[in-house]
Amino acid sequence: MLRSASRRWRGRWRDNVFVERLWRSVKYEEVYLRAYISVPEARAGIGRYPGFYNAVRPHSTLGGRTPDQIYFDQPLLAAA
Repeated sequence: MLRSASRRWRGRWRDNVFVERLWRSVKYEEVYLRAYISVPEARAGIGRYPGFYNAVRPHSTLGGRTPDQIYFDQPLLAAA
């Protein structure tokens, strides 16, 4: 009997590490610093965070560069 793809990946601790680290950043750098008055305001603030995280916020593991700088500064791969 074949397992479905969702069951095959269930319980993979390595997958959760990246998500947990991102949510920690969201909480400490956005949510805990703002006093949201309403749910729509919170959604808007949290919705803006990925743009900040990727384009503005420097990452120590990337040598002080942003993910966008790393991604978009890569030379184009030759078509195979």
